[in-house]
Order: sequence, then structure tokens, then C-alpha cells
Amino acid sequence: MKLEIKDLHVEVEDKEVIKGITLTINEGEFHVLMGPNGSGKTTLSRAILGHTKMKIKSGDILVDGESILKMSTDKRAKLGLFLQFQQPIEVEGLGLLNFLNTAKASLQGNLSFKEFMEEINESTKKLHIKEDIVGRSLNYGFSGGEKKKIEVLQMELLKPKIAILDEPDSGLDVDAVRTVAENVNEFQSKTNAGILLITHYSRILNYMKPKYVHVMVDGKIVQEGGKELADKIEKEGYKF
Repeated sequence: MKLEIKDLHVEVEDKEVIKGITLTINEGEFHVLMGPNGSGKTTLSRAILGHTKMKIKSGDILVDGESILKMSTDKRAKLGLFLQFQQPIEVEGLGLLNFLNTAKASLQGNLSFKEFMEEINESTKKLHIKEDIVGRSLNYGFSGGEKKKIEVLQMELLKPKIAILDEPDSGLDVDAVRTVAENVNEFQSKTNAGILLITHYSRILNYMKPKYVHVMVDGKIVQEGGKELADKIEKEGYKF
């Protein structure tokens, strides 16, 4: 799969937030998008998945050469796109297992319950998620770290072709950051998925080897490079 963002301009509540982004992500590639608060990183991720509050003013988003702007979010997901939310919502009364089973069935067809639980148990062990978590409501009463780990579990279960991870390291302690990073690395090596990881800091990148780093400031990509660019930002900040 190839995801292409071409000269994209996006408004949120009549304010232009994305001001001409062009970016291409292929399966197997690891990209990082960095930038200060308010630079438009989350807006871009939501626009890619078709959030209704993101108004596309011009430009295009394509998958394998075909525009997806008129597609609903669920159809974009069925193409193989996945978004890990920066702030996952809590839904009391919606069982996590039921949610995961329904999502997986809608994308890949029904599995036997035994096979489904085997996948769940494998991921919970690797992510160091408490056993009782999966029997509760979706994210309800979860800590910030637990929510982020459940998002990674969803990615592993749904096996997207391109995964957009919006600040998977925020709110995590050092051990949890390492665990999340290692699971993302393993997922990509097994599936050859394309990754776009959004972050403020280079801390999580100490456990990863991204090939491409893009810096966004005020709705535009202002600099691009490799891992060394992230290291430079860690030392000097966003001085562009």
C-alpha cells in the first residue's frame, strides 16, 4: 500500500490548520512526524482517517493512487489504514472484548473465539497488560498507559497496512515506553506495515530506527531528515 498526501490544506472550525502538507508513506517504511504543540500533527492524522470535523479545503489523500476523500472512516480502515488516538475515549458499557471482536470481524471476517482469544492473550502478555483489563469496558477507568497499550493491542489484532500512531509515548513511564516501542517494532517486522509515528520527543525513538523524520511547525513540514534530525531537536528544540 502507498499512502500519498498531496498539498493538503485542512480547516478546523474555519481556521486553517494544515497549510500545504505533502507526504508519501509506503508499506514497510517507518516515518516520524515531530513538532511543537499546536503545529497540526493530530489534525493531519484525523484528516487521513476522515474525521468529520476536519474540512479539506484543497489537496488530496490517495491510497494506491486513488483518492479517499469521499470515503467514510470505516471504508478507509478496510483499505488498511489505522489510527491510534492521542486521547482514546472511554465508553462505559461497551465491553473491550466485544469491541475488538466486532472490529476484527468487520475487517477480516469471523475467527473462532478460541483463535481470537489466543491473539488477545499473546498481545496482553507482550504488552504487560493486566489480565482483568480485557474483561472491562472500553478504556473505562483505564490509566493513560493502559489506554495507549490497548491501542497498540488493537493495531496488532487488526493488522493494518499503514498505521498512524499519535503520541503513543505520551503519559507513559520509561518501562512502558520501551514496551510500546518494542511491540511496534515487532509488529512492523512481522507485517511490513508502514508506520507514521507522531511525537513531541525523541525518547521513544531510542528504541526504534525510523528512516524518515519530518518536522511540522505551524501546519507545514519545515524540515526533513533521518534519525539524526530527531536527536538534534532533542538537544536544540524546534528552532526553525
